[in-house]
Amino acid sequence: MRHRFSILFVSALAGALALTSPFNSAIPQTTRRPSQTIPRTLDGHPDFTGVWAGPGFTHKVGPNDTDTAAVTLFDPKNFSPFKPGGEALLNQKVTGDIVHDDPTAYCLPDGHPREVLAPYATQILQPRGYVVILYEYHHFFRVIPTDGRPHRNEVDLTYMGDATAKWEGDTLVIDTIGLKEWPLDAFLSGGIVRYHSDALHTIERIRYTSPVTADYQITIDDPKIFTAPWSQTFQMRLHPTWQLLEHVCEENNRDLPHLRPEPSAEKR
Repeated sequence: MRHRFSILFVSALAGALALTSPFNSAIPQTTRRPSQTIPRTLDGHPDFTGVWAGPGFTHKVGPNDTDTAAVTLFDPKNFSPFKPGGEALLNQKVTGDIVHDDPTAYCLPDGHPREVLAPYATQILQPRGYVVILYEYHHFFRVIPTDGRPHRNEVDLTYMGDATAKWEGDTLVIDTIGLKEWPLDAFLSGGIVRYHSDALHTIERIRYTSPVTADYQITIDDPKIFTAPWSQTFQMRLHPTWQLLEHVCEENNRDLPHLRPEPSAEKR
């Protein structure tokens, strides 16, 4: 069975997308061709609509149409050489403050790109001119225009950043900037947690490899840490029988009282 630790929204946002501009009159009908054919929308682009087991799964398919969830990390073998001081920016020492060491334990967002590697399902919606990605973990979402528009002139630093996309043939290319300094992935070992800087720029490339599988490649370009961009490729599998569940980190979280002292305790 698929391992999950949670529960999530989807129907409300999906309904909003159907009723609210700019999607209210722009949702194309999807053409689902025979199983041996990659699905496409009416405008000819690959249609990634559906619920996927993303990079955070082992993709060893077993009974009952399921993959096995597994926390996924970036492989240091793919890293570019460090800039002077870059290794210290990436490999930060554990401080004992859980908000620094693993903010997700305190129900803070994991952010991009760590969200992509979480062992939870991902749903993709594809209204005309956009791709909408719904993450089961922490019920995060991304609404990404696919017309190749440039990033906004002024971008606030956020957990998920500012994303825009375009098509390169049958490959969906997502370009993201505006990410606050935050853990790069779920690596926490040997007194080290891995961080990216606030200059991180990612390029994601998604393309079908069969009607139910896709490659997901992410390029990490962090000029404060690495001398050059580097990439890693993962796999995704479409699961027609899956749906997203609610995920509420704060619900019944018995760890919160001792993860971080109350302000009054800190003053004492």
